[in-house]
Formats: sequence, C-alpha cells, structure tokens
Amino acid sequence: MLAGWYYATDYLNRQDVRDALHIKTSQAFEFCNNAIHSHYQVQKRGSIWIYKAMRRMNYKMLFFSGDTDGIVPTLGSQRWIKSLKWKNTGKWKTWHTDKEFSGMKAKYENLDFVTVHGVGHMSPQWARPAVTHMITSWIHDIEF
Repeated sequence: MLAGWYYATDYLNRQDVRDALHIKTSQAFEFCNNAIHSHYQVQKRGSIWIYKAMRRMNYKMLFFSGDTDGIVPTLGSQRWIKSLKWKNTGKWKTWHTDKEFSGMKAKYENLDFVTVHGVGHMSPQWARPAVTHMITSWIHDIEF
C-alpha cells in the first residue's frame, strides 16, 4: 500500500472530518474494505434497462472500458452492448492523445463505446491525460 494512503486513512478517520462529512457509522474508514459487498442488493435484471430507457429519451451515452481490466473486462462490455441489438453506426477506429495510441472506439445508436489502452477500470486514474481528452472531446462533439 502506498504511504500516502495511510495519511488519507488517518485523516478520514478523524472525528472532526467524520462530523463534517456527516459519517454517523462507528466503522472506521479503510481502503479496499470488502465488507461493503454485504450491503449491496443484487438485481436480477442488472443495469442494461437504464441504457434502453436513456435511448428511448434520445440521450447521448458514453461507455468506456480499460482494455486490460480483469474485473470488468472489455469483452464482457462488448457482449452486453451487442445484446442490446443496437445498430453499429461506424467501424472500429483508433483514437490518440498527443499522437499516442489511446484505444479503440465504436459507435452504436446513441452510444459511443471507447476502450482505454493499457489500463483497467481505474482508467481515469492511470490514464488521466487520455481519459480527460476523450471525455472532453466527447462532451463537446469533437472527433478524437
């Protein structure tokens, strides 16, 4: 664990900080606490329904996935996108940041699917320049 995380843990467990953040639980903050999984409720239908609902409302959607993610793999994301049966409106293309390969992208109806090369699901943390470029360009309808 990185040394800085210890400082963050100490800070987030200070009573004045917990009071300011309205944290009422007596459970101490810790990084990578697996106990949180006992608080989740598994839904039988998952989250695909929200994408279908957003498409009906004509929302523009971006889904990005780190291409080395072992927890939420790109292949699994591609499979559920395929299960939506939305028309692919463009061929796979590469995208770049400062002339460096940053990943691949594909367009579907109302949905842009983008891979981020060389990172997992923490891509905004580990590929910050590329992800910032991708999201900013996408928001402003600029080709990237």
